[in-house]
Amino acid sequence: MGQEVCRAVEADPDLDLVASIDLGDDLAALVDANCDVVVDFTVIDSARSTIAFLAENGIHAVVGTSGFEDADHENFRQAFTESNCLLAPNFAIGAVLMTRFAEIAAPFFDTAEIIEYHHDTKIDSPSGTATHTAERMAAASSDWAPDPTTLEVYEGARGGEGPSGIRVHAIRMRGVVANQEVLLGTTGQTLAIRHETVDRTSFMPGVVLACKRIADFPGVTIGLDTYLGL
Repeated sequence: MGQEVCRAVEADPDLDLVASIDLGDDLAALVDANCDVVVDFTVIDSARSTIAFLAENGIHAVVGTSGFEDADHENFRQAFTESNCLLAPNFAIGAVLMTRFAEIAAPFFDTAEIIEYHHDTKIDSPSGTATHTAERMAAASSDWAPDPTTLEVYEGARGGEGPSGIRVHAIRMRGVVANQEVLLGTTGQTLAIRHETVDRTSFMPGVVLACKRIADFPGVTIGLDTYLGL
């Protein structure tokens, strides 16, 4: 992802790539390079430190790392007073629209499940996009039919129970980048909302958009949808 971000920034005429660092590198290089915006696609422990450093130095943070908790969000809100931060579970514009469509549909259905598919090197499950989708759907409607399952032959076969009882299933498979399907059902009908990516370039238009617009959104923003006006 980091290499794709570098290529996308270099290819955009309105952006300049002035520095790139890896895990363990000195963060001071970002200040020395006079970075206006830093994009972070790393791992949670490293990202926490990097984001705190960016806030302290008044640098905007575009963050694609997942796994942050509510306490992290609150810490970031207190820290970003001179620059801004975007925490986005997914930078693919189609995935952002998928979540919004699922949120709109939620009040009109009785049952819902989320299935997310990722490559077999992803270490966390479910994905940040799946949890974000479940939270948005639960906020839109808490009136979901109970799970009828009384016998689970294989433990976990029904997936994980998310907010308001929405079930979330995580698949890890070679040959997959990042896909998600939201299934909703009510009397006599079902609705499937599915987003697929074929390679990591799918995330780059959202990253570039975020780099260009982050100065317009003070403080901490959760999700790219705000930047898209959704």
